[in-house]
Amino acid sequence: MSRPAILALEDGSVFHGTAIGADGQTSGEVVFNTAMTGYQEILTDLSYTRQIVTLTYPHIGNTGVNAEDVESDGIAAAGLVIRDLPLIASNFRSEQSLSDYLKSRNVLGIADIDTRRLTRILRDKGAQNGAILAGSEAEGDDAVERALAAARDFPGLKGMDLAKEVSCKQAYEWSEAEWALGQGNVDVSGSERPFHVVVYDYGVKYNILRMLASRGCRLTVVPAQTPAGEVLARNPDGILLANGPGDPAPCDYAIAAIQEILETNIPVFGICLGHQLLALAAGASTVKMNHGHHGANHPVQDLDTGRVMITSQNHGFAVDEASLPGNVRAIHRSLFDGTLQGIELTDRPAFSFQGHPEASPGPRDVSPLFDRFVEMMKARR
Repeated sequence: MSRPAILALEDGSVFHGTAIGADGQTSGEVVFNTAMTGYQEILTDLSYTRQIVTLTYPHIGNTGVNAEDVESDGIAAAGLVIRDLPLIASNFRSEQSLSDYLKSRNVLGIADIDTRRLTRILRDKGAQNGAILAGSEAEGDDAVERALAAARDFPGLKGMDLAKEVSCKQAYEWSEAEWALGQGNVDVSGSERPFHVVVYDYGVKYNILRMLASRGCRLTVVPAQTPAGEVLARNPDGILLANGPGDPAPCDYAIAAIQEILETNIPVFGICLGHQLLALAAGASTVKMNHGHHGANHPVQDLDTGRVMITSQNHGFAVDEASLPGNVRAIHRSLFDGTLQGIELTDRPAFSFQGHPEASPGPRDVSPLFDRFVEMMKARR
């Protein structure tokens, strides 16, 4: 039998729908994502921590979920909002329905609402603090008032340092490469991997690690607050600054470590939050965006070649291009709104990209960035 659910936004907007996950209450920043596929990767992307994700594509859940397509060890999103949950999930790799997956991870979801209306609100007014009440929590004459109060009590992501919260607690090695049909995620622990890369885990997606492992990298993943001295003592050939959630500006520990690393000639590659942190370490500034970039159809131009890439995006903060110091230049720009998408330092072997090159909407448009990182390590040798 169906269970009631309520979604409320801080601006007073209220949506009544059907609960598709666990019962209870959750709150966070409500954003919309325009991707047509990849809902499992989206849910498990740690960059969505403390965010309630609205998927604009109407039918979500039709291919089920499986253990191989996760990007972290659990669901990171604070909640899921969709238009329609198909009654049947059909895919040869499916192991569980989306609804059962949400319930097993104690994550709330709401379906059967007008996601077009919700998306228009978020587009016009910007990302909104919101709350979902599901099951018995959504019952009673005061349910709407409780939902609105929960939405307005959420403090918002600006000024919130989440990287240290989602990061690993201790360093570990990674040896899983990219997925292959009939083989799954290939183990390369026994193969030759000439480059040692230390990855700062601000909320790293597994496929970033897989793509580096497939390119001959031996990976050591370290916690977000690891001092630069400890990383440099591992004698890395390269350092990757991973993606992650929250506001980059409060991450003073990361900015200080990156500044120390930049004093060496070790190649540095930043992705998403790592891109923003590299810019901050170099002297630039970041800004909170109106509704951010969340989707798998974002065109980004390489400013050196003019080539346009179709990219996956997930960020609510951006580097202010006008704040770039003289030794930092723009190398990628969004063709949706002109925001900065990539930088490189002219006096250091360091560069970064705002989108997610490990995702594959192009399907391989952005993966050469990993090759560039490997070439930088080769050149240093």
